Amino acid sequence: MAPNESPAGRVLLREATAEDAGPLTRLFLDSRAASMPYLPKVHSDADTLAWMTHVVLPGTTVWIAGTGAGEVLGFASLDGTELEHLYLRPDVRRRGIGSLLLAKARETAPDGLNLYVFQRNTAARAFYERYGFTAVEFDDGSRNEEKEPDVRYRWTADGPPAGSRGRGGCGTVGIWTI
Repeated sequence: MAPNESPAGRVLLREATAEDAGPLTRLFLDSRAASMPYLPKVHSDADTLAWMTHVVLPGTTVWIAGTGAGEVLGFASLDGTELEHLYLRPDVRRRGIGSLLLAKARETAPDGLNLYVFQRNTAARAFYERYGFTAVEFDDGSRNEEKEPDVRYRWTADGPPAGSRGRGGCGTVGIWTI
């Protein structure tokens, strides 16, 4: 098995290139629409593509989860210790792809990660809590463009083991779809 290959389903990880902007933008938009239909659309598709092209890809480390045939299944974007994005194609959720991308982010930032999630995205919140992230701050939405209440999560290497329920927090993560 290849070093970045998942045992279940032959999912491969690779770093994104500028040529991935179109497919990543489509995945980002489709994932948000399917998993968080309550979010307002604050940018056009063209503006989102420009953001992916000129901000996300050159400004963060982006890994793509895909098939050997080049099919894009999901992506994660990391800026230092901030997990900026983790999105999956809506039809490939719950197949271990989000876990594979999160493991890559944790490998890259082994001392800890931070992230924001919309409070209403209970599936993503449960995913991150299952991997030892702890809610450390709740916000009223004034810090994000969608004006949607969110929660800041933190994972540290000395926290609870992966798969545990975490240590405190709110109990059950929105900027990302898992």
